[in-house]
Amino acid sequence: MPVVHEHSAGGVLVEDGRVLLVRTKNLRGEEIWTFPKGLLEPGESPREAALREVFEETGYEAEILRPLGATEYWFVREGRKVRKRVDWFLMRPLKRVKDPDWEVDGVEWVSLGEAGRRLRYRSDRALLNRVREALGGNR
Repeated sequence: MPVVHEHSAGGVLVEDGRVLLVRTKNLRGEEIWTFPKGLLEPGESPREAALREVFEETGYEAEILRPLGATEYWFVREGRKVRKRVDWFLMRPLKRVKDPDWEVDGVEWVSLGEAGRRLRYRSDRALLNRVREALGGNR
C-alpha cells in the first residue's frame, strides 16, 4: 500500500476556561467534534497555517499564545496509507469576523470537561491534556 506524508497545523482556542470545538464529518461520514486544523499550503509555516485554518473553520481571528507540540497518526484514505503530522498551537480569540466555512457544520465553546467527553480521537484527547497543563492544571 502506498504511503503519503501530510503536514497540517491547527489551533486550540481558549477563553475563560473553555475551548472552541468544531463539528465536522470524518472520512466515514460520521459526525465528530475536534479542533480546527488543515494542511499547510506551499511556502506556509505551521504557525501561518494554524492561524489560517482557525480563521477559516471558526471565523475567529486569533493570536498564538504558545506551541503545544505535534501529534502524529496513521490512517487510510482512498487506498493509501497516510502518515499525518499536525503541529498544534494554543491560541486566544481576538475577534469573530465571519461564519465558519463549508468544511465545518458547527462550532461551540465548551468546558474542558465537556470537550473531553465530546472528542472521539485519542490524539485529540491527548492534546486536550496538553491544553490543561498549559493552562496550569486540571481544569
